[in-house]
Amino acid sequence: MTMREEIEAAAARYPERRSAIMPALMIAQKEHGHLPGPVLEDVAEILGVERVWVYELATFYTLFHTEPIGRFHLQLCDNVSCMLCGSEALLKHLETTLGIRKGETTPDGAFTLSTVECLGACEMAPVMQVGDDYHGNLDSARLDALLESFRAAERAANIERAAAPAPGE
Repeated sequence: MTMREEIEAAAARYPERRSAIMPALMIAQKEHGHLPGPVLEDVAEILGVERVWVYELATFYTLFHTEPIGRFHLQLCDNVSCMLCGSEALLKHLETTLGIRKGETTPDGAFTLSTVECLGACEMAPVMQVGDDYHGNLDSARLDALLESFRAAERAANIERAAAPAPGE
């Protein structure tokens, strides 16, 4: 199914096409990895809605990315509960360990580091979201273990890709 077909199918579930903007953005981001301007314009055109409505949602919610992000998007909560439990120190630790600042991506494209206002998981403070997974009750040792597990997953994926036959072989 093409992106257009998926968006059309999603839009059919709503009484107004404008209501399908968020699902359409999720579909487009899954297809393209992020949501550059031309993709946002395509979404608006497919849904037949104002471009500004699409841009508003794409730039408001932290789950949407208008710029490319790393394969592992580290989103550290910096709301009051997490801050009181040490998220500021964890941010500094991540910046030092990864050699990047908040809002940047490592040169190898593996990690993007962001802070978010609230992940709604205060009982696990401090908490970080990576992809769809939440990691809570964090300290620097646990962060280091998580980073190593992500790096190991990356190495395994690289080995698997290298061992796979080229298309047409």
